[in-house]
Amino acid sequence: MRATVIPTITILVILMVTKGVEGLYFYLEGSERKCFLEELPQDTLVVGFYNAEEFVPETNVFVQPATLGVQITVEEVFDNNHRVVNQRGAAKGKFTFTAADSGEHRICFQTNVGGSGWFSRQAVRVNLDIAVGETGILAKDHTKSEQFTTLVEKVQELNHRLADIKREQVFQREREAEFRDESEKTNARVVRWSIIQLIVIAATCAWQLSHLRGFFVKQKLV
Repeated sequence: MRATVIPTITILVILMVTKGVEGLYFYLEGSERKCFLEELPQDTLVVGFYNAEEFVPETNVFVQPATLGVQITVEEVFDNNHRVVNQRGAAKGKFTFTAADSGEHRICFQTNVGGSGWFSRQAVRVNLDIAVGETGILAKDHTKSEQFTTLVEKVQELNHRLADIKREQVFQREREAEFRDESEKTNARVVRWSIIQLIVIAATCAWQLSHLRGFFVKQKLV
């Protein structure tokens, strides 16, 4: 069971914009807290649907007891870990937040299973679906299983996708501009430091030549 590889929520936000929803599952042991990093553009809506199940060794199956609870927190890593979501819910539910600013967000999960005891390592499996952007919300609705059947709904879906892609492109351009400005500043500092070094070396050479000339004149060698 523990050999399962736990993937990250997503590699790039643009993949989620294209697909709408990303699903995964992971395991928690006892009161273990597990976090994922998600880089989001500004004003991006995120909705997560989770379903936690506790493993029963006697029957070798996963069940969902009424006492099982899940603690969900979302922190803005770029803003000194400012917490935007602190939700304690049942074993099955959802959470929602909107990225106020662009940057990395840390999404963490913790259950109330096992307490803090050294030998309390009861395993919990968490199934998680993350819907990013308006496209994801439309594509994954856990309360309705209806599909887009009319031309108007399909056009609306395409419009939402275009809006998500445009927002992602703006976010990437801002990041590229930041990297370019930082690179130009670094290059400028390197050039200034090189010029200063050349000036110091030239001044040192001039001083040494002057000193040697004075020495030769004093020794009547010139």
